[in-house]
Amino acid sequence: MKEKLESIKTRYDEVTKELMDPAVMSDFNKVKKLSKEQSDLKEIVNKYDELCSCEKNIEEAKALVNDPEFKEMAELEIAENTEKIDTLNHELEILLIPKDENDGKNVIMEIRGAAGGDEANIFAGDLLRMYTYYAEKQGWKIEIDHQVEGTSGGFSQVECTIKGENVYSKLKYESGAHRVQRVPVTETQGRVHTSTATVLVMPEVEDIDIDIKESDLKIDVYHSSGAGGQSVNTSNSAVRITHLPTNTVVTCQNERSQLKNKDKAMKLLKIKLYDRLEQEKEQAVGSERKSKIGTGDRSEKIRTYNYPQNRVTDHRIGFSIMALDRVMDGDLEPIIDALITEDLKRKLAGE
Repeated sequence: MKEKLESIKTRYDEVTKELMDPAVMSDFNKVKKLSKEQSDLKEIVNKYDELCSCEKNIEEAKALVNDPEFKEMAELEIAENTEKIDTLNHELEILLIPKDENDGKNVIMEIRGAAGGDEANIFAGDLLRMYTYYAEKQGWKIEIDHQVEGTSGGFSQVECTIKGENVYSKLKYESGAHRVQRVPVTETQGRVHTSTATVLVMPEVEDIDIDIKESDLKIDVYHSSGAGGQSVNTSNSAVRITHLPTNTVVTCQNERSQLKNKDKAMKLLKIKLYDRLEQEKEQAVGSERKSKIGTGDRSEKIRTYNYPQNRVTDHRIGFSIMALDRVMDGDLEPIIDALITEDLKRKLAGE
């Protein structure tokens, strides 16, 4: 680790020197790129400098251990710095773990009612409400791009964009099948039913280099309805694009003009196709994916919401919390914190 830290410090010094070069300072894009690299390395370099300082303090204290006058003070200095070095080493191990380049990005979230008919659609609506409240608590903004309402409430499908700081870093663990156990409002015998809804979370990736042929697209326009379209449902402003080779369908209806909806739908299509390619790459890796929390099989049952017991259980990490009512009101932080902690633990273990 020492060798790697020295290499990082050398690079940090090089970048700092480059940023002081007048020729570089006149190039906005280069300054932006180097400033980001400097910012990414700064915390590691600061902690490494602190580590080196602690090691130097220990060496100086060791030279005084045999002096009766300074022995007690030297031993205390050695103990304090040794403890600090252990903490710094652990912090540096975490900082040296390769970061997910998508963590700082906004996300596209898709929620669908799955097994369970009307109750599954109602639950999909409950999940949207949960994520909306959570987004508000985080200071994020959520925009509905497309929705298909269920006949008894909720949604058979709803897609939204969530924008803010480090959205993907927290929501990337939410992809998968979510199961609910409760007495549906449509149940007359008081029996507990089990239904599922699926959640898909994709990072909002800019400047995706994907070649899409016009001949591979089927574009439909129709009356907008629901969120974002209620005041424009007299015109054909909603746009549905089908990518025929992959049968990938995207719809956008929240903008007031057909052109804007088409532009946003094309952007969503590129994100979905990019996500599909990334998933195929991960599947090619095989068993290595099984240790990852955020990139598992998206049909996998990841969480159960048990209403009779007021319990939420995340099956990937065996975590349960007896606070379903608070979770559904957007208090997702305990679950997401537990997922992040476990993910970090697995990465530190080299899984």
